[in-house]
Amino acid sequence: MKKDSYIKGRGAQINTPNRFHKEINERDPRADLDADDQLQTSYIPIHPKTIVNKITSPDIGPGFGINPYQGCEHGCIYCYARNTHSFWGYSAGTDFETKILVKYEAPDLLRKKLQSKNWKASPIMLSGNTDCYQPIEKQTKITRKMLELLWKFRHPVGIITKNSLIERDIDILSKMAKLNLVKVSISLTSLKENLLQRMEPRTSSALKRLRTIENLSKAGIPVNVMMSPIIPGLTDSEIFDLIKEVAKRGTRTANYSIVRLNGDVAEIFTDWVVKNFPNRADKILNQIKNAHGGTLNDSRFGTRMSGEGEFAKMIKAQFDLARKKFLPNGKMPAYNLDLYEEFKNPQMKLF
Repeated sequence: MKKDSYIKGRGAQINTPNRFHKEINERDPRADLDADDQLQTSYIPIHPKTIVNKITSPDIGPGFGINPYQGCEHGCIYCYARNTHSFWGYSAGTDFETKILVKYEAPDLLRKKLQSKNWKASPIMLSGNTDCYQPIEKQTKITRKMLELLWKFRHPVGIITKNSLIERDIDILSKMAKLNLVKVSISLTSLKENLLQRMEPRTSSALKRLRTIENLSKAGIPVNVMMSPIIPGLTDSEIFDLIKEVAKRGTRTANYSIVRLNGDVAEIFTDWVVKNFPNRADKILNQIKNAHGGTLNDSRFGTRMSGEGEFAKMIKAQFDLARKKFLPNGKMPAYNLDLYEEFKNPQMKLF
């Protein structure tokens, strides 16, 4: 083991202290490297009492979310969800992508919610925090089991993912799409594979995601592409090329956000960008600050997603122009909220 090794296959290269711990743990995660300079992933079962959570953020809008996993092996270096891992007793750094908490009871909890007399149809989002199609889903099939339930109840669902594993479930999603019960957002931040391998080390490649957009679209499933986040000085130059490519693959709409580095993510990202782009790190960090009132951290509703200042204005202008050129008639269908009540009572008799 080489103590100065770059941790292969991981985004974060440090483990930030957990702010809820009285004793600060500054353990170097490289102490756990194996002979190939790898960090192994642990999957830890947890047992929540509920699985459907209300979304209260005014930047996202009203609704509900389900996260079958806490932590995410994709390891995206900029991920805002890293901060939530501290609530579970872990670090937002390498722990976030190597200590994956798995909610095996999620389908049963969802069934109870859908059977509840008090539940009214409202779009549920998979996943607002961590990816519901991260690598372990291939074995657990928790997300697929929940989609099967949502289909049986004819209940609307939205999905956000950057993993091509979603294609496994096209058989369910295509049926839901015919009744306007599903929308899919594919996250794609860059077309540069070398950059993605460092920035999002365990996600699907850009080429695979483009093929996924195409395959979902051909199956009649409405797709939105999220260039989220755009990182000033690193990925903003790709706006036109990326929107052109996803439009050719059949996406109906596209949206973006500007990276914000709240909490521990600021330290984790700064460490990463210095190690990967030493000659450009200051420029990248300063442009991010320029988009958020002079700071890497921005928690202000209304501006935290879109940013402010000259760089934010230029990014918005470019993105608006790209949408106008390549997606002039972009529109997603409205969710069908009526079918759930019709299927609810008959479905209860089956369980």
